[in-house]
Parts: sequence; structure tokens; C-alpha cells
Amino acid sequence: MSAVVSLERVRKTYGEVTALDHVSLDFPRGRFVAVMGPSGSGKTTLLQCAAGLEPPDSGQVLIGGADVTRLSETKRTELRRKHIGFVFQSYNLLPTVSIEDNITLPLRLAGRRPDRAWLDELVGRMGLRERLRHRPAELSGGQQQRAAIVRALVARPDVVFADEPTGALDLRNAIRVLDVLRGLVDELGQTVVMVTHDPAAAARAHDTLVMADGKVIDTLAAPTADELAVRLAHLAAEPVA
Repeated sequence: MSAVVSLERVRKTYGEVTALDHVSLDFPRGRFVAVMGPSGSGKTTLLQCAAGLEPPDSGQVLIGGADVTRLSETKRTELRRKHIGFVFQSYNLLPTVSIEDNITLPLRLAGRRPDRAWLDELVGRMGLRERLRHRPAELSGGQQQRAAIVRALVARPDVVFADEPTGALDLRNAIRVLDVLRGLVDELGQTVVMVTHDPAAAARAHDTLVMADGKVIDTLAAPTADELAVRLAHLAAEPVA
């Protein structure tokens, strides 16, 4: 199974804190991968480095076969627009423009027109058809999160990185979002990498990576929510190699 993104001995520090400690892994095409672990384990830094948003201190990050650590910021931006979708915890919606303009902004920046049928399908699945002309402040936090998810998906990127995409959602809308993400993988062969603290959300993925102290210490294939909850509960008592 080919990898859409690969990390090779990636290390990232912030002052005295080692956020990623020589991490090597592949994100295969057509897989839904969850990333779990305690706060400060390196989950968000892993996503940011894998997406080319943060340069590592050492190691390589390959996106579409290109080593982003060797590219200029302009070239990294172009590569991200072509291959990467990212859902941020803080939404990152522009407050002065409509939800539709927020959603289609990445396409406009790349000089592309939106596929109106695909856009309509996404906003329909996310329950946002009646909100496209509204500005972000007129939406609930959950609606803003769903708009941010549509923005990440509208360009049909090779891989979508999602940092706690269901964190601001109630149970019904969380299930809706997870159904959409899993459908993208199963129906379109897309790759989705999702950081989550919710074992039930992670259980929707094909595989779950468990992180601690900047390392991936376990990879679980199709775990149940109960299995993940037990694994995380025992994590603090386990030594990290």
C-alpha cells in the first residue's frame, strides 16, 4: 500500500521540550488513521510536521514523494494546496467573509474553481446549506467546525489532517462528521489522519497510533472503543522505550 505522506526520523523540539523524538512512519493511501495519547504527547506536532506546516529540526517529511524539508516556504505552500487538507482545532475561519467564501478560499488561492456538485454534496452532508451566506460569528461553534471540515475537503486533497474534528460537536453531529470522513476513505480512497481524545471516534478509523513523550509507542488495527480506553488508561504506568 503506497504512502501519501512519510516521516523519516523526524525530530521537533520547542525549547527544552521534545515534541517529536525521531518518529518514522507512513500514512498509506486509502486509510483512516487515528492518533491518540495524553496531552503533550506530540499528537498535534505530528500532524503539523506531516502536513508541512511546521518544519522539523531534523529528519525528512515526504508528501507526494517530495521532501518538504528541502523546499522553500513558497514551494511548501504550493505543495500543501495541491495535496493537503487541514482541519484546525481553532477553525481558522475569516470573520469578515461568508461561510461559502471561507470554504472556497483555498481553491481560489490555488487558481481553481470549486466543483459545485461536490461542494453541494459536502455542505449537504454537514447540514450547512442554509448557512453559506452567513459569517462565522453567526454560526455556533459546532457549525463553524463543520464549515472548517468542508473547507479542508472541498479541494479533494490526497490526505486530510484533522486535529480534534469532533471536539466541538454534539454526539449527532460528531457521528455525521465521522461518517463523512470514513466515507471519503471507503468510497474515494482518500487518506484521513485524525487526532482525537475520544476512543469512540478513534474506533471509526482503520488504525490507531498511540503516542507518548513524542514517540509512537503502539499501532492498533481496528481497535474497539473499549480497547482504546483500556490502553490509554494503562499508558501512564508503562515505560516508554
